[in-house]
Amino acid sequence: MTGELEAAMTRDGVRAEPFREDFRRMLGKACAEDCDIWAVYANDFGPDGFDASLDSYLAKPDAHTFVLFAEDEIVGMSSYLNIDESRLALEIGGTYYRPKFRGTGINRRIKDMMIRHAFDCGFLRIEFRVDARNARSQAAMTKLGAVREGVMRSDRTTWTGHRRDTVLYSILKAEWPPAQTAD
Repeated sequence: MTGELEAAMTRDGVRAEPFREDFRRMLGKACAEDCDIWAVYANDFGPDGFDASLDSYLAKPDAHTFVLFAEDEIVGMSSYLNIDESRLALEIGGTYYRPKFRGTGINRRIKDMMIRHAFDCGFLRIEFRVDARNARSQAAMTKLGAVREGVMRSDRTTWTGHRRDTVLYSILKAEWPPAQTAD
């Protein structure tokens, strides 16, 4: 199940490639395009924290990190996290898009691809955990059709030392796909 999960994905002009070391430099440059955004992330993928944060993701035995592309241009990154085969559940998170790709419909296409792939691999529940301060990501979750399950108060300490409230969203295989809305 998880072996299939880490395969490359392609759909609707976008693709997700499993992280390879030869992607590190270009992904680091892409993540450096918006250093301010990292304040609402659990990890710092800006220039100062990029290598350590990426290495911590890659070291997780229950995670798969992908580099995202539109055609041949790097778009950003996303991961399957907290992969739990016993619960048939996982999280999609650590998602970052370069500023020029935000608001273009890329997020919808990539999330659709990753969600479909996880369901095709046998998972039944997909979770999304969003910092309560990140209004843009919360709006994207609503637009995607994810159900807001609640707020986990004082859930974790971020790399900045902020004690974060986390908004939990989910999508169940039985509910997918939702009625499609314009992006």
